[in-house]
Amino acid sequence: MAADAAFPATAEEIFPHIRIVIGMVIGLGVTRLLTGVARIIQHPGKDALYGVHLAWVASLLLTLVHFWWWEFGLFGIEDWTFGAYLFVIGYAIALFLICALLFPDSMADYSGYEDFFLARRAWFFGLLATTYAMDVVDTLIKGEAHFARFGTEYLIRTPLLIALCLIAIWTRDRRFHFAFVAFTLIYQISWIARLFGRIV
Repeated sequence: MAADAAFPATAEEIFPHIRIVIGMVIGLGVTRLLTGVARIIQHPGKDALYGVHLAWVASLLLTLVHFWWWEFGLFGIEDWTFGAYLFVIGYAIALFLICALLFPDSMADYSGYEDFFLARRAWFFGLLATTYAMDVVDTLIKGEAHFARFGTEYLIRTPLLIALCLIAIWTRDRRFHFAFVAFTLIYQISWIARLFGRIV
């Protein structure tokens, strides 16, 4: 059976469908983060807070918003495959899982968010490093011209961020974790402002 007969939709028809599915997954991630923040506001003394954890919450919320905007670049893809579709959904799922790791269903086994965050850091930073690598593939899927738009900086920042994640998995040093999340937040804001400062 010919491909067009089996799946006759055009790229313009496919893109909104894929974007809706991505939006559902990303929406779950945003909901998880906002629900966790709301729980902290409602019961501020229930679990000891940790500044680094809260900064990663802010970073991931910004990442999800950025991801939703970033994925508009998928509109330019003319030949969709199920593999590409599966990859993009997998990328969104990985981001959701990171959000879920920031706010567990129960804190009963931990003395506070610092204890929880440091205990689960291998999962958190392992998934975060994975999303940085997936971002490169995602950018390539959008085409060589799209990839080239981000220049040499993009090729430097990705391995750097992955390396920092690997160090974060290995060390419990609080100064490193504070510096890492501070750098990440500042860089995220700078990157978005420089490349996506305009809506149109």
